[in-house]
Amino acid sequence: MQIYNTLSRKKEEFVPIEPGKVRMYVCGPTVYNLIHIGNARPMIVFDTFRRYMEHKGYAVNYVSNFTDVDDKIIKKANEEGVEPSVISERYIAECKKDMEALNVKPATTHPKATEEIAGMIEMIETLIEKGDAYVAQDGTVYYKTRSFQQYGKLSHKNLDDLRSGGRSLLVSGEDQKQDPLDFVLWKPKKEGEPYWESPWCQGRPGWHIECSVMSKKYLGEEIDIHAGGEDLIFPHHENEIAQSEAANGKEFAKYWMHNGFLNIDNKKMSKSAGNFFTVRDISERYDLQVLRFFMLSAHYRSPLNFSADLMEAARNGLERILTCVANLNYLLDHAESQEITQAERKLAEQAEEYPARFDEAMDDDFNTADAISVIFELVKFANTHVGEGASAEFIRTIKDEIVLLSDVCGLIVEKKEEILDTDIEALIQERQEARKAKNFARADEIRDTLLAQGILLEDTREGVKWKRA
Repeated sequence: MQIYNTLSRKKEEFVPIEPGKVRMYVCGPTVYNLIHIGNARPMIVFDTFRRYMEHKGYAVNYVSNFTDVDDKIIKKANEEGVEPSVISERYIAECKKDMEALNVKPATTHPKATEEIAGMIEMIETLIEKGDAYVAQDGTVYYKTRSFQQYGKLSHKNLDDLRSGGRSLLVSGEDQKQDPLDFVLWKPKKEGEPYWESPWCQGRPGWHIECSVMSKKYLGEEIDIHAGGEDLIFPHHENEIAQSEAANGKEFAKYWMHNGFLNIDNKKMSKSAGNFFTVRDISERYDLQVLRFFMLSAHYRSPLNFSADLMEAARNGLERILTCVANLNYLLDHAESQEITQAERKLAEQAEEYPARFDEAMDDDFNTADAISVIFELVKFANTHVGEGASAEFIRTIKDEIVLLSDVCGLIVEKKEEILDTDIEALIQERQEARKAKNFARADEIRDTLLAQGILLEDTREGVKWKRA
């Protein structure tokens, strides 16, 4: 498997630190509002990457954080007259709703910055002890950027060029720096802001330190893959490398993956331009599976242009797959023969090339665009060769291949019909009668049937209560 490594600017063979395991950190959102479709791209892209690695047999430890202390969160909290935690918890919950609607799997761990302050203080103390950070008069702690000889190795920026390039390129920070390029690790509290006790002052961490600490805690000092949007390469990821490698004395991440920018009608997305869309906005016009399909229809490193025309094309493309699977299910329900014929067996053997070609595309720097093209070819194969009179075994073989490859992409192409409330009540009544008749096998069978439909039963003194999972 070849992955384009931002660090080396070339494709490299993926070799995990520990055979059979992948340790992966993906920078998550700052939770002060509903996530926008720009946030959704890395979520979808790297969720799909994770799914593919699991499909290949890897055990993936996938960590994605929530930045829940930030100037924007504090500003919104002050506007509403509530604690910042009220804002962050509200939008973490909303973000998880959108992720579920996008069929993005929950991370192995979703750490929050505010719950990792002790680890941040510990890493900052280590950096100070090693001479890589210093404390200013007001208690601000700065990272001494020039102490890290390899600074710029990810973004390929030269320190001297940054110094002469003006404020637009300088790493953000406060006054009292020994060097304008130094960046903040800890900053003093301001009026109306949350703060934590530290050896230097009452305050809160800078943004960059949180990911270094959370990655180390949940994945270890060295990780396989660090990923995020292209906009994070500098300064965020560059600063993470400097902090982590100075503190731990080891290479931080072997592979760095970054998705390209998302534009709206060939323009940068911004509220001022009136072309800013949240995932929730899009959900009012499209099934979010269409948005996921759209995101994966381009190579993850390429810039992606969002437009109504392209979304319609994505909807039509996804519909082709859904229609094919629905037709195969119909044929399966009405198949007269179960056993595959010799001619069908030869066709099934031909169809085996599609999963192999799918893997080949994904192994070439995670090329989801080509992988989806392979799914379309398999759909065309099914439409051409699977019709009335086909055996159940042959139909199921082709359908399972389409569903499997789609599932690796996180695309739900086989929709299960939701059981009606009246049907649930009828089955519960039947279960009660079976229990009275001491037909416990049937009662257990009904419970399992409902559980498979996502219906949870609870036997109480007031009778049986149920809820959808």
